[in-house]
Amino acid sequence: MRGSCALAKSPNSSDSRGSEYGTEVREWRLSRGLSQRELGAGARYGQSYVAMVESGDRIGSPEFAAHCDEVFGTPGTFMRLWKRASRRGHPEWFLPYLELEARATEILDFSSYLVNGILQTEKYAHSLFRAAYPRDELATTAEKVAARLRRRDVLDKDRPPLLWMILDESCLRRTVGGSAIMREQAAHLMDAAESPHVTLQLLPFNTGAPPTGESFTLLKFEDSPNVLYTEAQGMGRVIDSSAKVARAGELYDRLRADALSPEESLSQLRKSMEELRDENTP
Repeated sequence: MRGSCALAKSPNSSDSRGSEYGTEVREWRLSRGLSQRELGAGARYGQSYVAMVESGDRIGSPEFAAHCDEVFGTPGTFMRLWKRASRRGHPEWFLPYLELEARATEILDFSSYLVNGILQTEKYAHSLFRAAYPRDELATTAEKVAARLRRRDVLDKDRPPLLWMILDESCLRRTVGGSAIMREQAAHLMDAAESPHVTLQLLPFNTGAPPTGESFTLLKFEDSPNVLYTEAQGMGRVIDSSAKVARAGELYDRLRADALSPEESLSQLRKSMEELRDENTP
């Protein structure tokens, strides 16, 4: 989903479904006499990762859930718990994409006007949800935001996917939630781009007509065909047509060719942050 409060939750708070899943992991670990380090070691997850899952700060990856089932001797139990926890707060139509995203080896995204949800900050996401659903209770908004932030968990896996994101310049120029929130969002994008698993490019206005004006995401896999994901009017579609996936790949290559280099893109992000700071200077 592209596009979370007076936040009903703090950035570090966990939702109840995540806490329930984490509690189960902790109780089963203790019943087996394992430390957090020992539980994680078999699948190359560190002690801090297991601690975040148990506290509800992370849902964790499907691979970790499968590892728990193997260690605890509970075939399918933790995978089912993980699926329930990861789905909470997401609309039904988004779930097929969500499961594909969790096991993709590459995520290639073009965002034409809003930052993709996987790299949104809490306040940016909150502003989008309040604009789209102003009649929601704050608790409902908070649940949606928590679900969106959980998508970052795929980047915390032992072997995370390559995330390649091309942002149209309008993603920076559209002031979502105010200058301070946009400044925080730009900073988060810069932090994310420091990871060797994340590549960020900006498509500036001065490149002229883009190859496409529509946002889309390509998911690539090691053991299954690639798929295309698009959204329109609050509904998403997963497309596995080889011809349409190939066409989207061609468009993505053209977008990459027109976009600024990753280094130039980071420089432009820094410049945008300075411009946003100047707006607040008396």
